Amino acid sequence: MHDLLFKFKHHLLKFEIDNKGVASVEVILILVVLIGLVIIFKSQAVSLVNKIWDAITENSGSITG
Repeated sequence: MHDLLFKFKHHLLKFEIDNKGVASVEVILILVVLIGLVIIFKSQAVSLVNKIWDAITENSGSITG
């Protein structure tokens, strides 16, 4: 029984030390979430940018004289 607990503890410690791929998984998950948000809110973002661009181009004549 003691040998089984020792092996289990050894595997747990090995698992804690071997976390090299965790950072890449986190980056991939963040990218997936960001891409999902872009897909969901694409039309709203395009509409907002178009409104801002129209406002800039319409009012640029009053700035330049």
